[in-house]
Amino acid sequence: MEKPIVHPLIVIFIGVISVSASAIFVKLADTTAGTTAFYRMFLSVLIMLPLFLNRHVHELKQLVKRDWIFSSIAGVLLAFHFILWFESLNYTSVASSTVLVTLQPLFAVFGTYFFFKDRVGTKGILAMAIAIGGSVLISWGDFKVGGTAFYGDILALIACAFVTGYMLFGQDVRRRVGLTTYTMIVYTVSTITLALYVWIKGETFIVTRPMDWFWFGLLAIVPNLLGHNLFNWALKYVSANTISIAILFEPVGASILAYFIFAEKLIATQYIGGSIVIVGILLYIVDGKKLLKLFQKNS
Repeated sequence: MEKPIVHPLIVIFIGVISVSASAIFVKLADTTAGTTAFYRMFLSVLIMLPLFLNRHVHELKQLVKRDWIFSSIAGVLLAFHFILWFESLNYTSVASSTVLVTLQPLFAVFGTYFFFKDRVGTKGILAMAIAIGGSVLISWGDFKVGGTAFYGDILALIACAFVTGYMLFGQDVRRRVGLTTYTMIVYTVSTITLALYVWIKGETFIVTRPMDWFWFGLLAIVPNLLGHNLFNWALKYVSANTISIAILFEPVGASILAYFIFAEKLIATQYIGGSIVIVGILLYIVDGKKLLKLFQKNS
């Protein structure tokens, strides 16, 4: 495997910051979950299409059957992840929904072991537990045991399982297939899946409010092309576990944005939880032995 031109952790960090705005754009768009998800993916495909046709379309001939199948499954999983997550935002807060949808390590640690035999050491498990605990604490005061908020929480948790599956299938394909080609296939399959969903559900493709197109465009450019595309790039060099841990920072960013845009108040547990998430992420990604050697060398 060739050496990456940029450290994957830097790319993942930029991706996490980008996807943190996703829930905000979704709530600002005044359309149904299916319609919002469809146009997010459809516009992403349109933006990528010229680059793909000009430089990468020939790569399709190099794909084997496994690549087509896994990429298509990833696209379907991504589509339903968006549908369920966007729907959850109609029932619960940005903080709760984002926390639950980013609890990917709960699923990824088993998925990466089952598919790729990736083992997570004691430090990794401890870091996951700390980061997940911080994520739950962020929205502790907002969780409900019944009513519409609980329904929204369940939808977000199922969406989390789907996006983890999307990452796992992507990790397999990205070891063989270029970023643009893989992403184009996944986004196209996702767009078709969402179009069928909107049609079957009887939702509308017609958007009359001009500002909704603005939010759709931002969804396509920021969380998709800057967020998910960067994650897809990183999957060639790191495990889905690493990305899922880093994504636990998303509720921190989303909660801060929700505070300024929707006046969703931040309480003490959210401040503390955000700090705990950051500690857990740092514990997972920082090599303690290298850090100790560096400290000893400079002291």
